[in-house]
Amino acid sequence: MNIVFDGKKDRPFKEVLGEVIPRLAEEDKDVIYLDADLMSCIGTSKWAKENPHQAINCGIAEANMAGIAAGLSSAGFKPIVHTFGTFASRRCYDQIFLSGGYAGNSITVIGTDPGVCAAFNGGTHMPFEDMALYRALPGAYVFDITDAAMLKDILAQCKDMSGIKYIRVGRKSNAKIYEDGSRFEPGKGIVVKEYGTDAVVIACGIMVAKAVEAARRLADDNIKITVIDMFTVKPLDEALVLKYAKKAGAVVTAENHNKIGGLYSAVSEFLGCTYPVPLGYVAVEDEFGEVGPQEYLEERFGLTAERIVEEVRKTGKL
Repeated sequence: MNIVFDGKKDRPFKEVLGEVIPRLAEEDKDVIYLDADLMSCIGTSKWAKENPHQAINCGIAEANMAGIAAGLSSAGFKPIVHTFGTFASRRCYDQIFLSGGYAGNSITVIGTDPGVCAAFNGGTHMPFEDMALYRALPGAYVFDITDAAMLKDILAQCKDMSGIKYIRVGRKSNAKIYEDGSRFEPGKGIVVKEYGTDAVVIACGIMVAKAVEAARRLADDNIKITVIDMFTVKPLDEALVLKYAKKAGAVVTAENHNKIGGLYSAVSEFLGCTYPVPLGYVAVEDEFGEVGPQEYLEERFGLTAERIVEEVRKTGKL
């Protein structure tokens, strides 16, 4: 895998979803795509109309959609469901938990526009708690997608994986980090940048690019850190976390999510009883979302490279 981060924007995630979902369905007739009336938001509506045997618009009825997906799984199909992250988590959680996870069914859940990526959809559509919910579901996988190359590969792998898989991903463009065609191993973090071990920043989703930018700024002041992309928040790559906690002695997490229940919680739960070190975080401070441009919201909730720099200095006493 090659790291190609140069600050440039990648393809919009919605374009990738609009290509990959139909391709997976065409390659595998067991794939059934379900959506809660948001096909037009990810570019699947035209294909869905032409392929009603593999695409179901369940309407604005997310709990029903989850139940249908569970039934399809029990009949041997491979359901992929999509809606906005707030509805893919809170609205249908009981059905995903019981009819999906508890019943031993396999469902791939795509929750788009997580956290501040919801932007002008506002606080009602802004999930800062979706990873917390899915992390609490026994055996579930929780992915926070970094770029288009990762989305393509992880979605393709998820369709054949057992259990509940939650993929949180924006619809707009994010920074391009990985070379096209890269392969990713679920449950294994990636060392994206390794200047040194004055501290380690463990990031996910949109915060990976910001962590790399923070590392560059710190390097200008001769503070050399490592950046890890922990794109699988559950199961956590505990071996990698432990390796760099021992090397650096100071850890900072960065995520587009509430500090409660997400990446910071996962890392602190592990290190707290295994190898306690100074641990800081850049995350939303137990708040509800609000409406505004994503750039404003990143500043409003402190999800910036500047904030990562500050937290690294404070946590590592640098």
